[in-house]
Amino acid sequence: MTKALVTGAVGQIGSELTLALRERYGSDNVIATGHKTEPGETLLNSGPFHFINCSKIDTVAEVVKNYKVNTIYHLAAILSAVAEAKPQLAWEVNINGLYNVLEVAREYGCSLFTPSSIGAFGPTTPLDNTPQNTIQRPNTMYGVTKVAGELLCDYYYKRFGVDTRGVRYPGIISNETLPGGGTTDYAVEIYYEAIKHKRYTCYIKAGTFLDMMYMPDAIKAAIDIMEVDPDKLIHRNAFNVTAMSFDPEIIAAEIKKIIPEFTMDYDIDSVKQAIAESWPNNMDDSTAREEWGWNPEYDLEAMTKDMIEVLSKKLKSKEE
Repeated sequence: MTKALVTGAVGQIGSELTLALRERYGSDNVIATGHKTEPGETLLNSGPFHFINCSKIDTVAEVVKNYKVNTIYHLAAILSAVAEAKPQLAWEVNINGLYNVLEVAREYGCSLFTPSSIGAFGPTTPLDNTPQNTIQRPNTMYGVTKVAGELLCDYYYKRFGVDTRGVRYPGIISNETLPGGGTTDYAVEIYYEAIKHKRYTCYIKAGTFLDMMYMPDAIKAAIDIMEVDPDKLIHRNAFNVTAMSFDPEIIAAEIKKIIPEFTMDYDIDSVKQAIAESWPNNMDDSTAREEWGWNPEYDLEAMTKDMIEVLSKKLKSKEE
């Protein structure tokens, strides 16, 4: 029986993954944890929640021991734009925190899911059809921590036999949780602004292509890779996964099909633009498809239709 711990459960991915895991394995079998941010009522009322600090190993070990956890989804992390502003904090959370969780997983025999990111690539990486195994020389602190995290997870599997698994996520688009300091956040903000104001000022240049994924597929990837027979996995960690690739003009055009009066202009954020330009235009995820059957369910058209439908209802209910 799966007994799961989710770190970073109040974050963009964690909040929705926790609910999906509780629906799948039972509310009492999935323990949500966060650091400082108070969880919303839905998350708090759906099952156990504890405040922990992944930088302090004892707080992680206590929850794992008390609940007899056998699977950890480690999502606690500082995202790309925030990591550039606070690089020391990013290292503390993203690397020292991961090291502690790996040590706990080793001691208590837990399987461990750790997400990496397109941020693990850099300007010398092939930008188109980025291979599973390729040059990784990121020039951001976020990217540095992601590459180091991938290597740490590989090491703990090979050296200690810890069942580590993970994917390299593209930008994640959600209709539930607001963005939290990522470079790809524009692809979430644009839907809110299109519905509320019929216009959006984009901080990423036209022609800047980035891989993206709708949240239901991000959740699906995390669950699928943890449920697959481990003997099928050759790479185990940092599988490229993607669902779509677009630039701001393409997503704006898709929104205009539903909201014809929508307009977009630009005010470029030089830091986020530089980060975006160092990341792939699109990744080759054939390895994930071959080893564990990865297959996304949403393309840009289906995602846009669902985002606008769900957000329109949500924003309308807040006004009433």
